[in-house]
Amino acid sequence: MSTENSNNLAASRRRFVKQSTWLAGGLLAAPLLSKANYFSGADDTIKVALIGCGGRGTGAAMQALLTKQNVKLVAMADAFRDNLDRSYKRLTSSQNNEGNIKDRIDVPEERKFSGFDAYQKAIPLADVVILATPPGFRPIHFEEAIKQGKHVFMEKPVATDPAGVKRVLDAAEVAKQKKLNVVVGLQRHYQNSYRELFKRKNLIGDITSAQAWWNNDGVWVRQRQNGQTEMEYQMRNWYYFVWLCGDHICEQHIHNIDVVNWFKESYPVKAQGMGGRQVRKGKDNGEIFDHHYVEFVYADGSVLNSQCRHIPGTMSKVDELLIGTKGIIQCGEANILGPKGKLLFQFDKQTENNPYQTEHDELFAAIAKGEYKFADTEMGAKSTMTSILGRMATYTGQVVEWDKALNSGLNLQPKSYDFNAAPPILPNDDGFYTIPIPGVTKYGF
Repeated sequence: MSTENSNNLAASRRRFVKQSTWLAGGLLAAPLLSKANYFSGADDTIKVALIGCGGRGTGAAMQALLTKQNVKLVAMADAFRDNLDRSYKRLTSSQNNEGNIKDRIDVPEERKFSGFDAYQKAIPLADVVILATPPGFRPIHFEEAIKQGKHVFMEKPVATDPAGVKRVLDAAEVAKQKKLNVVVGLQRHYQNSYRELFKRKNLIGDITSAQAWWNNDGVWVRQRQNGQTEMEYQMRNWYYFVWLCGDHICEQHIHNIDVVNWFKESYPVKAQGMGGRQVRKGKDNGEIFDHHYVEFVYADGSVLNSQCRHIPGTMSKVDELLIGTKGIIQCGEANILGPKGKLLFQFDKQTENNPYQTEHDELFAAIAKGEYKFADTEMGAKSTMTSILGRMATYTGQVVEWDKALNSGLNLQPKSYDFNAAPPILPNDDGFYTIPIPGVTKYGF
């Protein structure tokens, strides 16, 4: 998400939402469009299927429909039918009909799918697939989309465990072979200020250390409702369960971690850190921490000090700082400083863009031209793995090495995707969940 200063960084999503009514989305690119099942009857129609109809998915669909190309939303899928209906209503609402997007929506009842297998029914109907479910499902949905030969936008993170990251990386190789464009929703890569800073990063010499923050009050909580199975409850309240969310170090702080990886043009080789729960103590707070501090070490010895916190009433800051041998890059201030604070570059914030929309604009322009331009999967998967590495370090209190963690086979997913099946973690008799304990929690590798 974009950042400007410590007071509004945490609200950057909401700022961009106001520009385009709904939460912004990612983008997708595609070289060749299928010639079958053109529901609009137009040869240049780019058909889109939305998988995951929450606020994130609704925003992504909105951004896709606001592009200049002939885009049509032709299928929608979600585990819960009420999510789908709510999303459809929002997208077709007259008050949200910016750019006449209502005319670009062609999703009759027979192309609205719900349940765990809904994605399998929607994906074949489209040229481009938007994947915006809770991230625990991303690997299986991505695999299916690539198997079906579809171009993909998928939200970050792209997995919640090392086994999922490996699946995504394997599918990425297939996507390359098929020349399928894939974009991951780490939208700072499409933000003008970050792009301009990246172009000039050599002004600071070699990056020797970095700081990254995602500190704010936290997010929503959804309480257990009467009649819900344990699986339904956890999926409704998905942010608080690691198999679904990855913890907030993965779900949100990945943005800041990814920026450092991007500017470093590499990924950490190990991590150690600390974390815990101070305010998340209720039954509906699941198993995740409310704060993490991680020291990531890169192969060249440089260090990223990373912190994320969800505690109301504390300092809010969402930003990145890169320190080099010749100066520093302040991402939030969008500038570069040299020795003694000399200003080497200042981005004109009046020329800032909405990166969520830019993602889609660039993607669908490439689709219309039949170009193969976007291959974000490896970047998204490795930044996801960086976040997971940090979580593993804070949960265990140990030094965790990249190669061992990635190849550990650690899989947090349930054995069966069914509303009556048991999730990977269950509450005790008092309704509380087992919380990771540094020094006690082990991963067995």
